This record gives sequence, C-alpha cells and structure tokens, in this order.
Amino acid sequence: RNLGENFVLVDNDGQEISEVSKAGAKHNVKLSSCFTDILVDGKLCDCDVVVDCKVGDPVPLQVKLTNWSKHSVGPFALTMTPYQDYQNGVHNYELQDAITFVGSNTFYIDCVKPTKDYVYFGALLFLYTGDFYLNIKFHEDNCSKELPLSWFCLPSVHIRAMESAAEAKL
Repeated sequence: RNLGENFVLVDNDGQEISEVSKAGAKHNVKLSSCFTDILVDGKLCDCDVVVDCKVGDPVPLQVKLTNWSKHSVGPFALTMTPYQDYQNGVHNYELQDAITFVGSNTFYIDCVKPTKDYVYFGALLFLYTGDFYLNIKFHEDNCSKELPLSWFCLPSVHIRAMESAAEAKL
C-alpha cells in the first residue's frame, strides 16, 4: 500500500509486514517473525547495493537478527560462505586463498528472546581484487539442515574488492 512518502509491505494474507520509506532509509522486511539486517563496511545491504572495499583492509561485517514473535527462537547457527559468480551458472566457493574471515564464518546462536536481537560482528579480509558474494544461511544447531528461507529475508551481499590507490599507481 502507498502511504504518500512511505510504503507498507503486506504478506499474502494481507498482514502488515513492514513500513519502508521511499528514500529507502532502511531495508528491513519481516518474514515470519524475524528481521535480518546485514551491514558490510557500515552500509546496509540489499539487492541493489554493491559495497566497494580495498584489498588488504579488514571490512567490518554485521548481521543483526531481531525476533518479533511472542516466543524465543533458537538454537541455530549462522554460516557465511563467500563465492564468486561467473555469471554462467557456475559459482566458485574455493576462495580460501582470496578471502579470509577475521574470526569464524559460523556462529552459534543459543536463543533470541521475543523483541530482542542477536548481532554478529566480524570482518572479512580480501587478498585479491574481484567481485565476490556472501551467501548467508541459518541452520539448525549442530547439524547442516537449513532453516526455511521464508523465515529470513536475506539479501544478496555483493562486495567488490579493489586495489588501493597507492597500489594502482605502482
């Protein structure tokens, strides 16, 4: 529904999901009972955002999960996997020589209480230039079974690692 400067997003049952400003101040869509916000280098990621970073500089990464249900959710795990998309249906996940996580790429979340949130803070370090994507998934704790995608609205995270200006001149 259009409310002048804002839009109200509704689900298939007509239930209000979220209100979003035309200016796009915040991309935050509620599916089921959880909101997920992903920030890379302080920039909120959505499907239209490409975050630029410099090779060799740690890039701050934040994933915030907010529980808006009346019940606690968890336990589950959050896993982040970087990949390159060759735009021909092939994804390269063998990037251990190109990207490293400062810390771990999997985090265990015991419980998120109603109206509370869990925030992961970490960093990525890109060792080579290129366009990279970050695949973020939630799993049941202690197993690889993925939770339903409809529980979370996870945007595609696109990061472009570039040479620093000093290195480009050499």
